[in-house]
Amino acid sequence: MRAQLSEDVAAYVRELIISGQVRPGDFLRTEPIASAVGVSNTPVREGLLLLSGEGFVELVPRRGFVVADFSPQDVHDLFWAQAALGAELASRAARNITDEQLTQLTELYARHLAAMEVDASSDAAISLGHEFHRTINLAGNSRRLAQMLGMIVKQLPNRFYNDIEGHVEDICDAHPKILAALREHDAPRAGELMRDHIMSGAQEVIAMLRKQGIWDESA
Repeated sequence: MRAQLSEDVAAYVRELIISGQVRPGDFLRTEPIASAVGVSNTPVREGLLLLSGEGFVELVPRRGFVVADFSPQDVHDLFWAQAALGAELASRAARNITDEQLTQLTELYARHLAAMEVDASSDAAISLGHEFHRTINLAGNSRRLAQMLGMIVKQLPNRFYNDIEGHVEDICDAHPKILAALREHDAPRAGELMRDHIMSGAQEVIAMLRKQGIWDESA
């Protein structure tokens, strides 16, 4: 239970960092985080220590935790790692996917599209989008690769992602094409589409952070 509370804190603060709500050099006060997540100060400190191990924050002796510097390349690299594994799993899924899994994926796509038409930022839309990708990853039939991908994905945007300019349009364009490639058992095409879909997310996040002035690139 306590470990889950620490993970909840880490997920919340990651979101703050990747969405640009806190900036490199900002100190992270435990009380507002504890209040936002609904936990005591102990899980907050444990969650921040987790993020310190991931390079998102740094512990400054006698001062507390500060948001670590990160660059556009750092963001790109996180998405690149996700895209490499996601593309491989999509390729394998195209070779291995069953009729039952295709039916499930088609239903998920329809429900996801309907949820986004109502509210692209709703819990339902976000959850169904994740489930669409998760179903493809599981169809890739490699628990090891899926676990590795999960470790990377948790470091990337979650709740705010559908609010990024252009992202919903990208989903509406990419998901039906990926689904078609899976139906046709076209492994190279499925992998290529998944890689491009994920890497477009990197461009969207970097553009958003640049617009917010996260990086001083005048030097």
